[in-house]
Amino acid sequence: MTTEIKVPQLPESVSDATLVAWHKQPGESVRRDENLADLETDKVVLEVPAPANGVLRELKVASGTVVRSGELLAVIDEGAQAAASAAPKAAPAAAEAKVQVKADGDAAKDKLSPSVRRLVEENRLDTRAIPASGRDGRLTKSDVVEFLDKQPQSAAGVHKGSAPGAVAASPVPAARAVLPAGERAEHRVPMTRLRQRIAQRMVEAQSTQALLTSFNEVDLAAVSELRARHKDRFEKEHGVKLGFMSFFVKACIEALKRFPVVNASVDGNDIVYHEFYDIGVAVSTDRGLVVPIVRDADVKGFAAIEKEIGEYAKKARAGSLAIEDLTGGTFTLTNGGVFGSLMSTPIVNAPQSAILGMHKIQERPMVVNGQIAIRPMMYIAITYDHRIIDGREAVQFLVTVKECLEDPGRMLLGI
Repeated sequence: MTTEIKVPQLPESVSDATLVAWHKQPGESVRRDENLADLETDKVVLEVPAPANGVLRELKVASGTVVRSGELLAVIDEGAQAAASAAPKAAPAAAEAKVQVKADGDAAKDKLSPSVRRLVEENRLDTRAIPASGRDGRLTKSDVVEFLDKQPQSAAGVHKGSAPGAVAASPVPAARAVLPAGERAEHRVPMTRLRQRIAQRMVEAQSTQALLTSFNEVDLAAVSELRARHKDRFEKEHGVKLGFMSFFVKACIEALKRFPVVNASVDGNDIVYHEFYDIGVAVSTDRGLVVPIVRDADVKGFAAIEKEIGEYAKKARAGSLAIEDLTGGTFTLTNGGVFGSLMSTPIVNAPQSAILGMHKIQERPMVVNGQIAIRPMMYIAITYDHRIIDGREAVQFLVTVKECLEDPGRMLLGI
């Protein structure tokens, strides 16, 4: 019996998707729920699971094709078995990775879920080198992502923390032969759907909003001392590390409450004031920048915020963010400091009206109470839509963030 594999129902806000990679070829066995292909939209990567056990009979759509909901992708011979003499048709890199996986003598680790197996194969990993935290010693997707995050970029051009389908979706030029002196080569690759969407939104923001950036600097000595004093007990109690981001989220919420227009957006000739605080936190991935949303952040504690941001970061690098994770948001934070940026002018994530830019923490000599002292300083920036936010409000917003961070007790006391 043959079974058709069709494009799953796409989210309401997505009209089509690009088939970026097939993980199986005709003649190969497939298992029920095994991921057969990756579909890339302008927001997320979706998986196409096999509806039944069998053999992949025919591919109806080639990689790189734009498809819509319900479109036929492939056909499976349900219940059939792959011929023993059938030659593997998978790409050499995938075949090599499968051999590595099968060489693992640990039976528990060999029983990988489809998403874990795909990460292992695409990144050519030896499962024996990855610490497993799942039940009965099984590898989880988080185990693989954390392992990749700790690895340096390989000479083969595979990015650390590669999302599923990232190699196909965002091609990395392979190592090429050394050219003779004087030769100038070019390498052209198409933009991914996500990169096209990022480009579109950035241009729209700059062409439709009156953007202006203001700067300030904050002394993070108090936050650093508080983290150092309580980080061990915090992690023991809540199972998550106490980072800087939760302090900045809380400080921004206090500032947004004092200056509601910074949390507002423009709709035609109206200003929409949002009486809730859905904070976007920009996350950099191999596919591009994504902004998952911490919803109702004002009613969440430091631990809940840190856990949510950490989970979003893992899902973003694994390519498993859902549309709902990226939809909405009233204000955004972006941290270029993790890459060494000392100062920048972030672009607003429209239709929001403002964004806070965090930067590298750098020790500098400062005058404190008439004395020169070395302090951990950070430049912070707010880019805002000058159509509705005046300079006075933007500057006072930054001052409020600065005051909350330099005296964290203010956030607990609400002063």
